[in-house]
Amino acid sequence: MWIADNWKDYELIDSSDGEKLERWGQIFLRRPDPLAIWADKTASSKVWGNVHATYHRSKSGGGSWDYSKKMPQRWDISYRNLTFNLKPMGFKHTGLFPEQAVNWDWFSELIKKRGSAVSVLNLFAYTGGATCAAAAAGADVVHVDASKGMVSWAKENIISSHLEDKKVRFMVDDVVKFVQREERRGNFYDGIIMDPPSYGRGPSGEVWKIEEELFPLIEQCVKILAKKPLFFLINSYTTGLSATVLYNVLSKCVKNRFGGMVSADEIGLPMSSNSLALPCGISGRWQAE
Repeated sequence: MWIADNWKDYELIDSSDGEKLERWGQIFLRRPDPLAIWADKTASSKVWGNVHATYHRSKSGGGSWDYSKKMPQRWDISYRNLTFNLKPMGFKHTGLFPEQAVNWDWFSELIKKRGSAVSVLNLFAYTGGATCAAAAAGADVVHVDASKGMVSWAKENIISSHLEDKKVRFMVDDVVKFVQREERRGNFYDGIIMDPPSYGRGPSGEVWKIEEELFPLIEQCVKILAKKPLFFLINSYTTGLSATVLYNVLSKCVKNRFGGMVSADEIGLPMSSNSLALPCGISGRWQAE
């Protein structure tokens, strides 16, 4: 497992009985996590009860936040030299996936070592955690997401991270159509990042199902990789996919054409109250030798 263990502003304190207890800066949250199937909380009930807000799932779908303490509507946390704006969202999220920091560190090091201009395409880019990390490492980034609200949030994170002077282009667009247009325009990228949802819709109602669409999208993305690309990263939270699936896809699509190395594994967060780690999805990585 690749573990994101360099956080200072974020802490996964404990997880148990389908929940996790987290510290986001000075804000403590209690949220559902279906992978925390074990019982017996390590942290005391007093610690678990001393939170600012708890997210409760609804039997009819979705859920809502229950606020126990006064807390700001929005607040910031930092990772290394990056700063992210957070807020409680309707479906238990805060606008940031802290486990992804382990991938930010990986590709940031590759970008810095390249020693020349690096162009990065970030697909399904959400609120721009990876966009900020790549820009801070020195890359020119194109950020693509179908949600106008998420793209606006990503722009705010760029400003909060003091990266306004970096070359970042934001696009509200359907990912598949954007990649196809980039091929026709003759635009190429040294690195590609993607974090596809299990299911989703584009800005014009386009339907996305990861099991059907992922492999064709990666094949399409390979066509817009530079002659000597640097890296390719796929993240997935889809329980039906495994690390081996991502390994195989990257091997067939990217390694067979460019050589290099492929690896895939779970990503996770360490718990500060014990020696365990909480799995938080899977990642597949390709990098040039």
